[in-house]
Amino acid sequence: MEQPRAKILVMTVAETVQPSSPPSSSSSNCTAIDSRIWRNLPQPLLDRILMFLPPPAFFRARCVCRRWYAFLYSNAFLKLHCRLAPRRDWLIFFDHNSPKNNNVYSTAAITHSQRQPPLGLLLDTVNDVWYRISFEDVMPLGFSPEASNGGLLCWVSNEAGPKSAILCNPLSKSISQLPAVTKPRLFPSVGFTVKNNAFNIIIAGDDLISQFAVKNLTTEGFLADGTTGFYSPWTITSQLPRLCNMESGRMVFKDETFYSMSHTPFSVLAYDTVTTEWSKIQAPMRRFLRSPSIVGCNEKVLLVAMVEKSKLNVPRSVRVWELQCCRTTWVEVERMPQETYNEFARVENGRGFECFGQGDTMGITVHGSDLVLLHDLASKIWKWAPPCLFLHGRTGCGLRGFGFEPRLCTPAIELLHSSSLFFQAFPTQ
Repeated sequence: MEQPRAKILVMTVAETVQPSSPPSSSSSNCTAIDSRIWRNLPQPLLDRILMFLPPPAFFRARCVCRRWYAFLYSNAFLKLHCRLAPRRDWLIFFDHNSPKNNNVYSTAAITHSQRQPPLGLLLDTVNDVWYRISFEDVMPLGFSPEASNGGLLCWVSNEAGPKSAILCNPLSKSISQLPAVTKPRLFPSVGFTVKNNAFNIIIAGDDLISQFAVKNLTTEGFLADGTTGFYSPWTITSQLPRLCNMESGRMVFKDETFYSMSHTPFSVLAYDTVTTEWSKIQAPMRRFLRSPSIVGCNEKVLLVAMVEKSKLNVPRSVRVWELQCCRTTWVEVERMPQETYNEFARVENGRGFECFGQGDTMGITVHGSDLVLLHDLASKIWKWAPPCLFLHGRTGCGLRGFGFEPRLCTPAIELLHSSSLFFQAFPTQ
């Protein structure tokens, strides 16, 4: 299977960007603009120009001179950038040794043996460019990324017991650690959403640290809002429905509700953050699904899965359903073309896969493979991402992906250090 060639740049969180290849001849032949024009630009206009730079160019601009370095670090520019900069919908990946099956407990030995933070890889899906981000000087050992939203990554401790969470902005290197949850847990599911100057996190799953014990499925919530001054630390809010198994699944947020996939049997769980109650939504064709995933793209809740009907004359395929406003009906909106499916099935070969999304882009990664399949919901195009050369030489490397919006400034991460927030706990049920 032939893959398109990749454009590769290296970006580290040390505010430097280095191209791995020399600039093209076409760019060197461009006529340079008279430097006197740039020198005399009014400062407000220069601010707007710098604000629209993509993240790699922004880091290079900091190296131009001391004045630019100080200006681009200033709170005034970062606040303006946070308010007016165009949104970019990228994907972020982390390398890890993939489990052999979908049972989350099989990953325990791999996760606990982590000796350094996983390698971070950013993919600009518009320009097919990969960037590398190092977390070695930022994140402590023993944490893994579990959710992404609003330019922040939510990392959760690996060890069974009272879990801790860390919010991290990969571009600015800002981190903020939350207090430990109130109940010891094994492999909970994590929901995370950021809104302006606020964030909301829920951790749901078993509150026992042994997979052999009877599970007591509970939910804990953490909410901080810098606009209203509301700050609610970890508090148990509700029980999960009976006969559900989230298995450290992903969560999608829409209209004050977190959605997650429940396995054996397949169904979709919905957590209302206002009422702090869970409900079940029946999945489409649930008896014939394999590797189903809940995906959030452009305020849509999607379910992506492989459909396999062995006894019926229906071709195997990967299908996409959208949850309707009534929250009881699914409508099929996409189906992978047969030629693409044949290629994907050869790569997947029964190993299982995960789906995630950001904006109009949906990504699919196969367990134990470094290949990424992309789907543009707007243009209806399926394509393979260019291979990432940063993974060259890594054997048995798998990728875990998240939707990511690169932001230079994320005010929500500073909320835990703000003295204006007051404590107000959720009611305990």
